[in-house]
Amino acid sequence: MRLLLVGNYGVGNLGDEALKDYFLSRFPEVDWTVVSAHPQGEHDVPRLPLGFRSFFATPWPRTLKALWSCDGVVFGGGSLFTESESRFAVVLWWWHTVVAMVFQKPILLAFQGIGPWLTRSGRWMTRFVLRRARFISVRDEFSVKRVGDLCPGIPVVESFDPVFGMCRALVPRAIRSPQSLVIIPRATTSASFEKRVRELLRQGDVTSVRILSLQPDDPRESETCQLLAAEFPADVVPIRSLADLISAIEESRLVLSQRYHGAIAALVLRVPYLIVEQAESDKFASLRPWSGKIIDHRTIAALQRLVDLGERELKGTLAELVQKNPVSCPHPRPLPLRGEGRMSKDIESKSGST
Repeated sequence: MRLLLVGNYGVGNLGDEALKDYFLSRFPEVDWTVVSAHPQGEHDVPRLPLGFRSFFATPWPRTLKALWSCDGVVFGGGSLFTESESRFAVVLWWWHTVVAMVFQKPILLAFQGIGPWLTRSGRWMTRFVLRRARFISVRDEFSVKRVGDLCPGIPVVESFDPVFGMCRALVPRAIRSPQSLVIIPRATTSASFEKRVRELLRQGDVTSVRILSLQPDDPRESETCQLLAAEFPADVVPIRSLADLISAIEESRLVLSQRYHGAIAALVLRVPYLIVEQAESDKFASLRPWSGKIIDHRTIAALQRLVDLGERELKGTLAELVQKNPVSCPHPRPLPLRGEGRMSKDIESKSGST
């Protein structure tokens, strides 16, 4: 089975690259082609152009060829259909949906974060995509509600971010004695973030500060990290893999994060974290119930079940596509059929701590 994987890949952000690795590793029976901002190798193709410069500067005919020959398009993970980080994002992914429709390819939204939006056009384009998707799974209850508000009655699977499961596989058997404060900024850090760091340092509960850069090749983020290191004195640690992230956080007493997957890693390690949101009710909203707490093992298990549900439902949908169009997949490796029903919210106490 040939699928086109669409997401915010190729920009050097650890979280997005981890999401890409999840699909490539957990669905080995699929022949993936990845749409990337900076394609590398024969299995990557560029994003479709939206402007004059990208029309002439990128080899986008390769992407059209991949669309023509694929069996479906998977928008894989992340918050693609939101305007909390960029108003351009929804336009970009809507455009990829439109072109996929021209080629009459089934569209699947997997582990998505939906909303919030700042414009009516952003809401309209998101609704356009949702109504045409063959499969929708989202990573938090806020996205479930937004999907329901935009498209009442549309089937949606409530799951959780799959990087959670990838981090769990990397957790060491013995956690070291916590000592440091870990801060994880974005390239465009805010005054409120810096104020929070000062407040935590004044409390005197940590012996050292470490700054983790999850997009270390971005010049703006590098500059931001160096400015923070000069003010607070701290070591700047470039993070290029989930293993690096787990190793850096496991010995921390507290994590202050502007990065969603930085907080996810702390959640898995049961290290208390604090978050600084970019916009009201953004993707961090689903992590706020556990902010500042040590999560209990029952909640960890419940979140993993949500991840497993999303994966199982996606595999079931892919199996149905193979059954309906066996000619394009002459010798597919077997995919398990989708389980009946949808897991209800089984996190009995999101605010539970030990």
